[in-house]
Amino acid sequence: MTSTPHHPDLRSQLETLTTEAFRPELAEIDQLDTLGIARLMNGEDATVPAAVAERLPEIAAAIDAVAARMARGGRLVYAGAGTAGRLGVLDASECPPTFNTAPGQVVGLIAGGPDAMVTSIEGAEDAPELARADLDALGLTADDTVVGVSASGRTPYAVGAVEHARALGALTVGVSGNRDSALAAAAEHGIEVVTGPELLTGSTRLKAGTAQKLVLNMLSTITMIRLGKTYGNLMVDVRASNEKLRARSRRIVALATGAADDDVERALAAAGGEVKHAILVLLADVDGPTAARLLAESDGHLRAALAGAHG
Repeated sequence: MTSTPHHPDLRSQLETLTTEAFRPELAEIDQLDTLGIARLMNGEDATVPAAVAERLPEIAAAIDAVAARMARGGRLVYAGAGTAGRLGVLDASECPPTFNTAPGQVVGLIAGGPDAMVTSIEGAEDAPELARADLDALGLTADDTVVGVSASGRTPYAVGAVEHARALGALTVGVSGNRDSALAAAAEHGIEVVTGPELLTGSTRLKAGTAQKLVLNMLSTITMIRLGKTYGNLMVDVRASNEKLRARSRRIVALATGAADDDVERALAAAGGEVKHAILVLLADVDGPTAARLLAESDGHLRAALAGAHG
């Protein structure tokens, strides 16, 4: 991939992509009333989960590989341009408050840097060398994972990120919206979710973007479940950084233990506000330092710590 593609060649490339296909039956969509357009769009959106479902075995395999590396201290890095890049940054930014991940443990890279979150950075997506520089700035290791995200599956920034990461020995995942994509081929784990032509020709912020959001939700959420960041379906590693989250912390401890409010408050105080520790204080009837030790010995897995306490 060069950073200055020849436009006629690129046009012919785009014309072969499902995500770019023109749908003549929608050529007069602008003549419909608003409710009619909304119904059409909703019907299109309803097809996305089925397209994701077809790729669940590949998604699960990628998650298991990511979790194995993150358990060794590796990082999860998303790399993309435009909508795909923004969705990666969004997913990464939501991991610390949801799962109490360490700063830098989940990273979102977008072509053109942070400014590209809110404005288009001309030419950034066409530069694989920018991806290499962004990854080199992170000091990538073989324990890290790089997930390239691109609706077309040909975006030079995403493909370049995956190729560079793989050359460095990192795990690579390619999430594409088209079959036989360069991105999936470059990655160790290719995930091609084909949602078909868009309502607006080539507007891949629509179905393709929705599919990417669903896949990234799975990658991060299920990886965190595998890493012991949850207890059942409770976010026991939630970071209580505001009043809503403090209230949620109390509720999670109560749901996990069935304890009365006073006991929940006492346990959270003994655990320094850490939800997982507070649950262990209540369920194992131990003090805060013992709860911390048991969790450290079980790599943060609450079920294992409980078993250790009762063993």
